[in-house]
Amino acid sequence: MLAKLTSKKQITLPEAVASRFADVEYFDVSTDGDRIVLRPLRESRADEVRAKLAELSVDEQDGADAVDWARKSA
Repeated sequence: MLAKLTSKKQITLPEAVASRFADVEYFDVSTDGDRIVLRPLRESRADEVRAKLAELSVDEQDGADAVDWARKSA
């Protein structure tokens, strides 16, 4: 199988490869000598936490306010 590097430094994976990772949106990219290594990244627990916080409309400022409150109470 071949994959071409475009002028924008993008590579399209062959369908035979991409179809094995249909539920993967992101890959960790590294090198091993003269090889490029792609590792599929699955959704993590951190993503679940972020989704729940978004569902509850909790943002970064809420976190900062909670830290400030906790420091004042100590």
